[in-house]
Amino acid sequence: MSTCSRRADIISTVEFNHTGELLATGDKGGRVVIFQREQESKNQVHRRGEYNVYSTFQSHEPEFDYLKSLEIEEKINKIRWLPQQNAAYFLLSTNDKTVKLWKVSERDKRPEGYNLKDEEGRLRDPATITTLRVPVLRPMDLMVEATPRRVFANAHTYHINSISVNSDYETYMSADDLRINLWNFEITNQSFNIVDIKPANMEELTEVITAAEFHPHHCNSFVYSSSKGTIRLCDMRASALCDRHSKFFEEPEDPSNRSFFSEIISSISDVKFSHSGRYIMTRDYLTVKVWDLNMENRPIETYQVHDYLRSKLCSLYENDCIFDKFECVWNGSDSVIMTGSYNNFFRMFDRNTKRDVTLEASRENSKPRAILKPRKVCVGGKRRKDEISVDSLDFSKKILHTAWHPSENIIAVAATNNLYIFQDKVN
Repeated sequence: MSTCSRRADIISTVEFNHTGELLATGDKGGRVVIFQREQESKNQVHRRGEYNVYSTFQSHEPEFDYLKSLEIEEKINKIRWLPQQNAAYFLLSTNDKTVKLWKVSERDKRPEGYNLKDEEGRLRDPATITTLRVPVLRPMDLMVEATPRRVFANAHTYHINSISVNSDYETYMSADDLRINLWNFEITNQSFNIVDIKPANMEELTEVITAAEFHPHHCNSFVYSSSKGTIRLCDMRASALCDRHSKFFEEPEDPSNRSFFSEIISSISDVKFSHSGRYIMTRDYLTVKVWDLNMENRPIETYQVHDYLRSKLCSLYENDCIFDKFECVWNGSDSVIMTGSYNNFFRMFDRNTKRDVTLEASRENSKPRAILKPRKVCVGGKRRKDEISVDSLDFSKKILHTAWHPSENIIAVAATNNLYIFQDKVN
């Protein structure tokens, strides 16, 4: 955990790989940091689960679009891992405009005894070579190298908000405000437009795409969410351009809750398929909802993340917090969901017991093996001594990005420029 005040160090995405052995973070300065889980050793059984820095590399640099006179931020919007096929690891990272495929590999041997070069790497005069020798591999200190293998550029007019790897592992998609493109990993100079909601006249624009994800098992299906609080499920078998969805998920608005802020807070900031592929989870400003793919008219579960902010929407609008984009994640068995809030709080909801808990990511709680104490926020009236009043919440401390280990109870929580890793206590 590192603390520094530089804006570039603010973490902008967190993602475990498919085994959970690696954890990647991206930040506003365009860097990717990969942490690797320590292997358990005989004499240090309790160390299993600690993540240490494995590789750090600059993924994106700031650019300038001269045609539009716009700066293109280097900030990493999303990272997605590919399943591991060999000794190397592959991941996709994206900023607003460009997706890159990175290969992360280890080297612990170097070849020596070249015929045409000397040991310093200078070319030898062929006339002086009288004998041929067999090059040998000599051990060297372990080096982790990150190399960009593909750069997928120039396909988005608007800012990329999502990337998602398809279950065929041959294609992936990238989504911006108005379009979703399908890419083949081998082809960088063209993509296929699968969703386009841009109206002929931009003055008629009523909604934008906020997030998109492929189904975990069916390579023809994907969902995308909108700023109007709706989710569309699309099937690429039905037509090449998915301008007609196959399912449309929307909850009718409760007229009694209608307010000036209704539209803003109903915008969906994240959408995630469950591992089983049966459910979708969506996060809007105040709630997390779980939808059954077989029921479009309303969610089967709705969880209040911070309902006590309902009375504070006016000031949250004035300080722009109402536009914060919180993410949500499933645990490995789809039984618990997690999402962030303010004051460095994050929330967990158990779908089976319907119990929920508020936890805090802070320096005080980050001692090794510290036990997290549930936090409570009190609304009005009398405050118990362990409760926090709504009026003293710090809205500059927000947990937007979290990740859950694919099979174990280990979570990663990004609090501004600190990364916290918590795990269930081992009996």
